[in-house]
Amino acid sequence: MMETIVVTGALGGAGKWIVDRLRADYEVVALDQRLPATTGIEGVSFQKVDLTQQGPVWETIVDADPSTVVHFGNIPHEENHAGGDVYENNAVSTFHVLEAAGRAGADVVWASSETVYGTHWPEPKLPEYLPVDEEHPVAPWNGYETSKLAGEAAAERVANAFDVAVTTMRPTWIQYPGRYQITSIREAFDFESAGRFGNFWSYVDVRDVVSFVEAAIDEAPEGHEVYNVFGPDNFLGVDTADAIEAGYGSLPEECRLEGDESAYTNAKATATLGWEPEQSWKTAEDENISAPSFDV
Repeated sequence: MMETIVVTGALGGAGKWIVDRLRADYEVVALDQRLPATTGIEGVSFQKVDLTQQGPVWETIVDADPSTVVHFGNIPHEENHAGGDVYENNAVSTFHVLEAAGRAGADVVWASSETVYGTHWPEPKLPEYLPVDEEHPVAPWNGYETSKLAGEAAAERVANAFDVAVTTMRPTWIQYPGRYQITSIREAFDFESAGRFGNFWSYVDVRDVVSFVEAAIDEAPEGHEVYNVFGPDNFLGVDTADAIEAGYGSLPEECRLEGDESAYTNAKATATLGWEPEQSWKTAEDENISAPSFDV
C-alpha cells in the first residue's frame, strides 16, 4: 500500500506542481480553500478545508494518517491584504497544520520565506555577509515576514514535542517555466541605475522547489532544520557582487561571491539532503512546459 502525504495549498502556484509530482509515488490528500473543477484525479483526494479552523484541520490530517505533511497553504504576500490579516492567517494556519501533523506522527516539509532575512525592507539593507546562509540574523519588517518566523517557532515546537522531522524551507521568488516574471527586470537593468533589489536578483524554479520537497521527504534528519532554497545564479547574467555594489554602493566586509552565483547559499541543503538546484533562467525562462492543472 502506498504511503499517504497531505499537501496544503494544493491548488496554489507551487502546490499544483508538488501534488502532480507526488501522486506518482504516494496517495495524496490535497487541501485547499476550494475544490477543483476536475474530479477523479488519479492518486489525489481533494478536500476543501479552511486551515485557520483547528477542528477541521486536525480531523482531516489525523484521519488521513500521513507519513508526511507538506504545507504550502499560506497567503504569499501583503498585496491586497492588510498585514494583520496576513499574519493572523499564516501564523494560525501553520500552527494548526504542523500541530496536527505532529499529533499524527507525520514528518513535515513547509515553506517559510527568504524574506525573513530582512533584505526586503522599503530601503533594503546589505546583509552582514555574503553569501547569506541559514545562520544569518533575521529581521522581519511586515506582517507576512513575521508570520513566517511565527511558523518557524511552531516548527521547532512540533519537532520537540512529537519527535518528528520538520523541514523548514526558505525559498526565494518562485518562477514557472515559460512564465518567468524576471525578464522585464533583467532587460531594464543597467549598472548606472541598478537600484536596491530586496532579494539580490535571486529566484528559484518551481521544479527545483518540488525536487527539494522530495529530498526533504526522503532524507530529512530528525528534529527541526531550516534550509535556503534558491536557484544557482542571479537572473541578471552579470557578476552578483558587481550588481549588489552598484545598487547598494558597497559590499559587506565579508563577501565570498564568485561570478553570477546566488547571493544566498544552498550549501546546507546540499550537504544534508543531497539537493542542488538544476534549473537556471538561462534555459527555463523560455521553456514551453504546461503547468499541472486540476481545473480543466
